[in-house]
Amino acid sequence: MNWEQLLSLKKHGDTQKRERAAQDETRLGFEVDYDRIIFSSAFRSLQDKTQVIPLSKTDFVHTRLTHSLEVSVVGRTLGRKVGKVLLERHPNLKELGYTFNDFGAIVAAASVMHDIGNPPFGHSGEKAIGEYFKTGKGLLYKNELTDLQYQDLIDFEGNANGFKILTESREGIEGGLRLSYATLGAFIKYPKESLPKKPTPHIVDKKYGFFQSEKEAFLDIVSDLGLIKKESSGVSYYRHPLAYLVEAADDICYTIIDFEDGINLGLIDESYALEYMSKLTKNINRDKYYALQHKKDRTAYLRAIAIGSLIEEAVTIFLDNEDAILKGEFDRGLLDKCQYEAQINDIIAICVEKIYKSKEVVEKEVAGYKIIADLLNVFVTALNNKHDNKMSNYDKLVLNLLPDQYQQEKEYVYDRIMQICSYVAGLSDGFAIRLHKKITGNII
Repeated sequence: MNWEQLLSLKKHGDTQKRERAAQDETRLGFEVDYDRIIFSSAFRSLQDKTQVIPLSKTDFVHTRLTHSLEVSVVGRTLGRKVGKVLLERHPNLKELGYTFNDFGAIVAAASVMHDIGNPPFGHSGEKAIGEYFKTGKGLLYKNELTDLQYQDLIDFEGNANGFKILTESREGIEGGLRLSYATLGAFIKYPKESLPKKPTPHIVDKKYGFFQSEKEAFLDIVSDLGLIKKESSGVSYYRHPLAYLVEAADDICYTIIDFEDGINLGLIDESYALEYMSKLTKNINRDKYYALQHKKDRTAYLRAIAIGSLIEEAVTIFLDNEDAILKGEFDRGLLDKCQYEAQINDIIAICVEKIYKSKEVVEKEVAGYKIIADLLNVFVTALNNKHDNKMSNYDKLVLNLLPDQYQQEKEYVYDRIMQICSYVAGLSDGFAIRLHKKITGNII
């Protein structure tokens, strides 16, 4: 892979190449990507989607939206630091007009939208959609689907749904949000289809990154960027290098900030904060730490120092392994190769024990399973009955609750089901609960 091609400003539908040197310096093409994401309805829905603590009533716990904004800040810094060195290593990029801010803008844009396709109720939302088609009432559609289509459903993936949101054409709107291919490439952490599942231990095979419905768009993007095709069955490629930075930004934030949330909520004892975070850096001033009067201030101080340390670590690992990354030979996440890997795993382990398995989280996840299964069943049934001219009066009423864009006439059952999955996945936690009350008659 080569950087000139990887930094493509092309957007869906372009017939001519976009030159970096011709860009308006006050609003660069990659910065336009960020703006379009921020103004999208899919991004706004993240303000009421679970990050760690579902439906928390406190004001300091992170939602998907606040988490995404923080990841973008870390991602921008990672991109700029890496970009500054890459421009020195590849002077031809400077001649073409690229600056280190371009790298920061690409990574920031891809980072701010990294969770845009995640369903309500956290990662259990993905599993709830999958279970509906694997063991629930959705199983009856299996024989009408190809193996790949069925795998898309039973392993419903927020990353692939995000790619759908960003690229899916709608009536009058071609190419979704019309983002640059460089930004879309950095967004795709798992550039493969749903089968074969985990064929190798390489990081790109951990999950998948697009549904069959967006296969054509995916192939167009990876071809333009010059991503390297893997020698394996199915459609599978090695990552855009900047996807490693997006992943690192997310890993840094959820590791440290979930830990911080757990401490502020009282789920994790504050004594763990200094013990665990001091192992990630040598820059902690204990006198300053103890001089802070409030727990939130003490944990915020530790969080800032730890994040700064991990940023420097990720930048160093990326730059030291640039050649391997460009060849597709770097097979792990950046932080999986860092000197603090064991300490990071210790923090994740205590978060799993104290936060992710806490009663409050589990109760909301259980409720989420039921809510998502019921919503899927009602809308999938109604939409298919409409197609088969078998609609009941109840189906007609239900479809009045479904926006027109999600009930377009589709010939194949897979496409009809994907419309409903996209709708349900796009719901916020609160709206999903209110809609469920309506369809189950609990409107009081």
